[in-house]
Amino acid sequence: MELKATLMTSEEMTRALKRISHQILEKNQGADNIVFLGIRRRGVPLAKVLAGNIRTIEGREVPVGDLDITLYRDDLSEICPDPVISGSDIPFDINGKDVILVDDVLYTGRTARAALDAASKYGRAATIQLAVLIDRGHRELPIRADYVGKNVPTSKSETVAVHVMEIDGEENVELYND
Repeated sequence: MELKATLMTSEEMTRALKRISHQILEKNQGADNIVFLGIRRRGVPLAKVLAGNIRTIEGREVPVGDLDITLYRDDLSEICPDPVISGSDIPFDINGKDVILVDDVLYTGRTARAALDAASKYGRAATIQLAVLIDRGHRELPIRADYVGKNVPTSKSETVAVHVMEIDGEENVELYND
C-alpha cells in the first residue's frame, strides 16, 4: 500500500473527539444515562478518549465497555478461516441506557450492523447511537453515524487507516492506495 495523504493529525483527532463529546452530551442532555461500547479494536481506545473528555467536561464517569463483534460479522468466512474470539468486556448493565457504539471508520455499515447484533445480547438499551472518527462513504446497508469526526470521500480502492497510541504507538489518520 502506498501512502496517499494524512487525513488527520493527532491534534485534529483530539479536536474532533472533543467536538463529538460535546455533541453526545448535547443530544443526550448530559452524561447521566450514557455508556460507551468501543468496537474492538480501535473503537475501544477512542471510546476511552470520549469518556475522558466527558469526565473533564461534566465531572462524571461514563462506563466504557469493549465489544467483540467477530461472531456477528456476515463476512466472517471470507475474511478469516480461523477467527480469534476475544470476547466482549462489558462490566455494566446496558438495559435502559443510551449506548454509544464507537468505531474508527464507517464504511459499508456491516461492522455497525454486527455491533448492533452483539450489543443486543447484553440487554435492551433505551437508544443505540453510533460515533465514528471517519465516515468514508460507500454504504451497503441503511446505516448512518450520529456523530462523525470527519467525512472523507474515498474510492473503494483506497484504505483509511486510523492509528491510535495504545495499539499503533502513534496517532493519526492516513489514506492509502491499495
